[in-house]
Amino acid sequence: MSTPQLSASTATDAEVSADVADRKQRKNRPLLRYLLRRLLTTIGLLWGATVVGFILVQAVPGDPVSANLSDAALGNPEAVAAFEAKWGLDRPLIVQYFTYLGNLLQGDLGTSQQTGRPVLTDLLDYVPTTLEIAIPTLFLSILIGGALGLLAAVRHGKTADQAVRVVSLLGLSTPPFWLAILALYLFFFVLGVSPNGGRLSPQFSPPDHVTGMYTVDALIGGQFDVAWDAAQHTILPILVLTSVTVAMLTRFVRSALLEVLRKDYISAAYAKGLSTRTVLIKHLMRAGIVPIITVIGISFATLLSGTVLVESIFSWPGLGQYAYQSASALDRPAILGVTLFVAAVYLLLNLVVDLLYGLADPRVRLT
Repeated sequence: MSTPQLSASTATDAEVSADVADRKQRKNRPLLRYLLRRLLTTIGLLWGATVVGFILVQAVPGDPVSANLSDAALGNPEAVAAFEAKWGLDRPLIVQYFTYLGNLLQGDLGTSQQTGRPVLTDLLDYVPTTLEIAIPTLFLSILIGGALGLLAAVRHGKTADQAVRVVSLLGLSTPPFWLAILALYLFFFVLGVSPNGGRLSPQFSPPDHVTGMYTVDALIGGQFDVAWDAAQHTILPILVLTSVTVAMLTRFVRSALLEVLRKDYISAAYAKGLSTRTVLIKHLMRAGIVPIITVIGISFATLLSGTVLVESIFSWPGLGQYAYQSASALDRPAILGVTLFVAAVYLLLNLVVDLLYGLADPRVRLT
């Protein structure tokens, strides 16, 4: 009699295990479908960005031949014809686009007319420079902006809330380039406690290239004096960018959390006798994190693509500087390369934000 009972028990355990596995599979299906939809949408938008970017670059006023050839070369029809043939300017636009798209699929963004190097090589040099100040700025902004926004929301209508709102309003109202000039004047010219710009002091040589970020590369190579000098050069750009980003994050976090605080389940949580810490962590932040993810993604994309004036003031050779120089020289391959890079950054960050949405709120997967 014992053997049949054992078999039945074994069969029951197997059925339970199969049922659990089936439930997990059904639970993951919406997330996989959600991921696939967002991925296909991102690919379609990225292709659309190539079309729009190519059209806009072609519509830029000015003649790239005049912008890149000397007066003597412009007077030579053979030199003009050779330049147009080299850069494909003598072919129809539709042919130019599909040629560019084919090269793009092979990882070829063209050759910069001002540097004479592949645009992809230029981007690999300039992007890490921008990342060196963008990543610390983002982390500082999340910590400070999140804390101030939470404080303002919890102390809504009180002195702390009013103070945070005034500070964030000042941060949003202050032009970043003016703040950069003021910081450079105060800390370099007046106090003399900060470098005057650039990435390294003249007495130091750049460390061996590993990541393209001097502070990281110097630490990897054991050059601690170079790492310290490079870190000092990043302080002012990071402080200026952080002040602006914190102001935006603070206001957005405050608004998002205030909306959650008005919900009935927050009042019910307090009525149940839950501690303030429990309500803030398990209910308030968990419910308010979804919209906050969006502004964090947008902030990071903005830091990567919108720091032209700040980089110029601090002589920081990042992506913003490269974009400005390319636009000034009417360097169309470089302009288009920067445009597509920025578009790809926004789209990829938007994809990451969408995926985080799906993980933070399962209801999003069903939409």
